[in-house]
Amino acid sequence: MQLEGQVAIITGAAKGMGGAITRALATEGANLFLAARQIEPIETLANQLREVGHSAQALSIDVTDETQVKSLVQATLDVYGGRIDILVNVAGITGPIETPVWEIEYDDYMAVITANILGTFLPIKHVMPTMIKQRGGRIVNIGGTSGLRGYRYRTAYSSSKWAIRGLTRTIAIEAGPYGIAVNNVVPGIVETPRMKRLCEEKARKRGWTPDEVYDEYVEETSLRSITTPEDIANAVVFAASERSRNMTGQDIIVDGGWMI
Repeated sequence: MQLEGQVAIITGAAKGMGGAITRALATEGANLFLAARQIEPIETLANQLREVGHSAQALSIDVTDETQVKSLVQATLDVYGGRIDILVNVAGITGPIETPVWEIEYDDYMAVITANILGTFLPIKHVMPTMIKQRGGRIVNIGGTSGLRGYRYRTAYSSSKWAIRGLTRTIAIEAGPYGIAVNNVVPGIVETPRMKRLCEEKARKRGWTPDEVYDEYVEETSLRSITTPEDIANAVVFAASERSRNMTGQDIIVDGGWMI
């Protein structure tokens, strides 16, 4: 097991990619602290993991609230003997879909920016002192291919994912002297309930069917294959493990060849 005995915090831990990442880290032996706004899904997942012999705790927090993030970090330190080896920032929202910039409401834009950028920054800020003291750690952010090029009608989401790339690279420079690697796993479209909602909303605005939108996504990938949550989980395990020991500040793209 690549992560045996290591302590990992995962935000947005229960649904979609977050659930797959949580299970993958558990399978590799990590001790987990799961965080999300809704307590029931993460408590259910933590219970399932404990039933098969894994170590998992759950805490309901808002990753945009600094006091709550500090509580999450302290709870992890208290439960797992003062260590935090891995942070995976999955929590985030999609925001307006198929909406030109001049139609985006201020509050909708700021909700995405706050959740995706501040909600990544705060957990990093508060795990860093522990990782610095340990002289090591792995931070894995979840970006998006809309942060690699312009993405029509997704201004809020694209802005946030471009910011995650800059955040990742800047913190990688600051954290590197302490043996802390910071990388950005970049999914394309992922087969989750969120993708289903995305296809439905695009279809409604275009006058298409959801299947037509889905097929368009498939045709835009080189491999003619939509990414699964497990594909992302595998990349996160790599970025969190010693197999990526000399990588930092990098975008690890998992998109079926959409960006080629």
